[in-house]
Amino acid sequence: MSQDLFDDHGLLDKDKRRDCVQLVIALILTPEGFPLAYEVLAGNVTDNRTLRLFLRQIERQYGQAERIWLMDRGIPTEATLDQMRASTPPVRYLVGTPKGRLSQLEAALLAQPWQQVRAGIDVKLLAQAGELYVLARSASRVAKERAIRRKQLKRLWQRLRQLQGMALTRDKLLLKLGAARQRWPAAWRLVQVDPQPDGTLVVAVNRAKLRQVRRREGRYLLRTNLTNRDPAGLWELYMRLVQVEEAFKTLKGDLALRPVHHQIPPRIEAHIFVAFLAYALHATLRRQLRDLAPGLTSRAALDTLRAIQMVDVHLPTTDGREVVLSRYTEPEPDVSLLLRQLRLKLPAQPTPRLHTETALVH
Repeated sequence: MSQDLFDDHGLLDKDKRRDCVQLVIALILTPEGFPLAYEVLAGNVTDNRTLRLFLRQIERQYGQAERIWLMDRGIPTEATLDQMRASTPPVRYLVGTPKGRLSQLEAALLAQPWQQVRAGIDVKLLAQAGELYVLARSASRVAKERAIRRKQLKRLWQRLRQLQGMALTRDKLLLKLGAARQRWPAAWRLVQVDPQPDGTLVVAVNRAKLRQVRRREGRYLLRTNLTNRDPAGLWELYMRLVQVEEAFKTLKGDLALRPVHHQIPPRIEAHIFVAFLAYALHATLRRQLRDLAPGLTSRAALDTLRAIQMVDVHLPTTDGREVVLSRYTEPEPDVSLLLRQLRLKLPAQPTPRLHTETALVH
């Protein structure tokens, strides 16, 4: 069985970015998360058409197999999901849902009990019309989103207080309010701002909206026709999307490459290929760590191994030549422990090299 992961890397219609090339990427994974291949389509077409093209293209190229399509919210339309359910055999999917769907189902979900699927992860299940809705709550995500929201709201509130103390015309006040809204968009939705004709400003916290945001922090609503699957397995399956998105960030983090907005097709393809290789390496390391060093993430392992550095030592000789010794640093105890756990052994130190300076005579 293979799994197809469908991820939009900035659809044109949603991002409104006409200065960047927009792409849609499908990544084919094994059930354990190892990448097999990827396909790329242009992102300047509608989601419904793009998804139909991908469904046909993947089936034509890789044959008919038991596939689970993982998609971020906003990619599949209701018509597309209906089409996937009506297919023979039905096309199985697990997708994120827009926040508007959570508003529609919030009353029904409130009546359902929380179930713990693992430490820090709780879910609520709601079956409707042949589908299963999974509301997941992550304790770590709650803390992260709450900290971000508090930071934004604090800075926006400080700025609004500053504007209250300024003597501004109404037009200048509106310009500064527009800049504040653009800088802190998430926090702006939590306040009520009322500029007066005389240039004064009345602000207040929208407590009803704040309570709603607090209830939804760290929560994800998933939708699937895999009604017989274990909820813990569904959560782990959807987390593959996060891992794939992290592969693109790996270029900036692990490889220390700044983001590059490519315009030429061969460079775009090369960028995606490097990201594919980065994800393949992370998936392989993650699988090794599961058996040999459980509890350690691939990112943590790479951070530890980064302490090993390669240096060149240049030693001049009396006859004008130079001996170059390439040496890696002696591993620290924690690095040595990790290498033993992974059953890895550092190679022998490279042999010295002798350089002779060549003088050019004109």
